Amino acid sequence: MKIDKNTILKFDRPGPRYTSYPTAPEWSKQINAQTYQEKLKQFGKTNKTLSLYVHIPFCESLCYFCGCTMNVRKNENRYGDEYIDHLETEIDLIAHHIKRKPIVRQLHWGGGTPSFFSEEQMTRLFKKIAKNFTIDTTGEIAIEVDPRRVTKHKVETLRKLGFNRISIGLQDFDEIVQKHVNRIQPFSMVREFNNWCREVKFASINFDLIYGMPYQTQKSFAATVKDVISLHPDRIALYSFAYVPWLKKHQNKLHENKLPSTDEKLEIFLDSRDAFLQNGYDAIAMDHFALKDDELSKAFQQGTLHRNFMGYTVKPADEYIGLGNSAIGYLEKAFFQNYKTIPEYYRFLKQNEFPVERGKELSKDDDMRQWVIKSLLCQFVIDKKNFTKHFSEDFDKYFHHEQNHIQKCNTDDLIQVHDDKIIVTDLGKIFIRNICMGFDWYLRQQNSHQKFSKTV
Repeated sequence: MKIDKNTILKFDRPGPRYTSYPTAPEWSKQINAQTYQEKLKQFGKTNKTLSLYVHIPFCESLCYFCGCTMNVRKNENRYGDEYIDHLETEIDLIAHHIKRKPIVRQLHWGGGTPSFFSEEQMTRLFKKIAKNFTIDTTGEIAIEVDPRRVTKHKVETLRKLGFNRISIGLQDFDEIVQKHVNRIQPFSMVREFNNWCREVKFASINFDLIYGMPYQTQKSFAATVKDVISLHPDRIALYSFAYVPWLKKHQNKLHENKLPSTDEKLEIFLDSRDAFLQNGYDAIAMDHFALKDDELSKAFQQGTLHRNFMGYTVKPADEYIGLGNSAIGYLEKAFFQNYKTIPEYYRFLKQNEFPVERGKELSKDDDMRQWVIKSLLCQFVIDKKNFTKHFSEDFDKYFHHEQNHIQKCNTDDLIQVHDDKIIVTDLGKIFIRNICMGFDWYLRQQNSHQKFSKTV
């Protein structure tokens, strides 16, 4: 697909990534620990299943592109031990209010760098989780790993514990780019790590790439993509670099004048997308790719794909709990987020209190708009009959204020409008966030002044 510069300039504007709706800037401190306790008790009276996310915030060094909640620490056991002490307290508090052992269909350790923990610490934490939750061994049990911080034995330990999916932040193989973003990670190291994962038979290996970082060019990133394809990962995430120095001060260390131009950045994305499609991968919704025989690809084709804060999943659970500082949960139509700073997270748990800082309880309107945005992101379609079935509302009547946006997207060839469905076009798949933004009630309010990264 060839897109001219005018098209890029027309659609490439700041907008939310929609890992949630309502988006995090709309959450407030009115939702607190007491609200969380009530939702946990409500959840405990049901037979609902869980997705469980564990945030591990530590890294041994700072990657200048990073947008995650993380803390740089020396690799000393005392940091991990102290953090796990508090995670165990949080787990005990949750178990106390749920009063049952719910099934976890999706378990994900993210960060930071979960592989910062020693093998003994990982084993300790995994056993604590397994004691209080029933981990579905046929579900997704995933962990993010820094290949610079693992040995073959640690990879073997992860597999023995029960992890069946592993993900690494690859970003870029180019030496110049790696130097300037402070993440030296040669191809030979990743290839060796990939071989270890294959030997112990991880069900899925995922690589994360970031395009739009300083010193990247079409030529250099094409070389990275070629190397990635040679390693044949099962899944690939191709993320647009979110340059937000007003939120992440360390990004000021990057050379802003060396960022790719807007049109070159898009060409990097399109070249990469074409290369993956030509080498056995299907494009999965917004920015993911999977081998054609991967269950993620099959779920996307069958319209059964789901999405939450851990990304796209084929093993959706009814509810979602986050453990650790900054972790996010979603229970009984309400979002909850823990305090981001480690001292605050520790302070509340030392008092046997939930470290909930803020959240958002969804109104009926929020719930309906969330459904629409998820449908766009996961299936690239809005099925109006399904909307009516879920909410007993006529789609066109309910979203009468959005009709101008829908017609504009149709005129711009982002969507095709039918009587019973709205189908996203190939162009619309690239600018899917733009389509979603038109259904975001909060975004169009005059008092909404949040700053977001650009949509491509």
